[in-house]
Amino acid sequence: MHIPVMLGECLEALITDPGGIYVDGTLGNGGHAGGILERLQSGGMLVGFDRDIDAIERVGRKLRSGAGKRVELVHDNYANMAGRLDQLGIGEVSGILLDLGLSSYQLDEGGRGFSFRYDAPIDMRMDQTRGMTAAELLQSADEKELADLIYRFGEDRAARRIARAIVEERGRSRIETTGQLADLVERVKGGRKGRKIHPATQTFQALRIAVNDELTAIAQVLESMIGRIAAGGRFVVLTFHSLEDRMVKQFFNRHVPREESLQQGGVKRIFEDPPVEWIWRKPKTASVEEQAVNPRSRSAKLRAVRVGV
Repeated sequence: MHIPVMLGECLEALITDPGGIYVDGTLGNGGHAGGILERLQSGGMLVGFDRDIDAIERVGRKLRSGAGKRVELVHDNYANMAGRLDQLGIGEVSGILLDLGLSSYQLDEGGRGFSFRYDAPIDMRMDQTRGMTAAELLQSADEKELADLIYRFGEDRAARRIARAIVEERGRSRIETTGQLADLVERVKGGRKGRKIHPATQTFQALRIAVNDELTAIAQVLESMIGRIAAGGRFVVLTFHSLEDRMVKQFFNRHVPREESLQQGGVKRIFEDPPVEWIWRKPKTASVEEQAVNPRSRSAKLRAVRVGV
């Protein structure tokens, strides 16, 4: 069962104009998108993006059915959002929501290779119509490249040992399934030893980020869309690990005006255009009750800014 993370908090932060145009950059199973539509008036519009064609096809009919509002769904990376909105004839929007977590469907669909709960081919592509699979990356990257990406994207201190073991193992046979990779990483790190998370979690995260070039996509959508939000509109982002959360926080902070004293007296405001202000001083996290019902919400952080202050 799909449960959208912090649905109420996301909608509270996002919707300021029920007749406006709102963009859900990560359609997933349509939980947040459906909530947006419920709050829009008949003149409102929802534009949903997803790299996963399955998400577009699975959710599209449900969102359009009886909506009474205009719904546009786009099969593309949210990194290309600005250009695709241009094609739709859309200039400014009232708000943007990005849920950067994997959807329940992607995690629970064993054949996608995102989770080691199922022994399946290591694909990990969000868009299965293009790009290199994680299995192909494991086979082609040299030891240094593997160590660098596991350390950088997985923040795993055992990255060098894991990379060495992968290269040694693939010299004997190809690493093609999630079970093979999870078992290998567990052996390298010495088993679970009371860990709350599986020893392979960081390696799987690193490969997924690398295969989908996720951090580049986040940087592109932030840079290209911050100036497309109407004055008073909102940019709302749900993050699920420290790398992406740090990127979002630092990006928005560059747009928050700060005062700098002048030598000749007085002060000036310094900020990257457009200026923004935080909706909450600290990020929102899921309630204890939500975490009990939906464990995937435990690592989520919700950040939101008002644009054009």
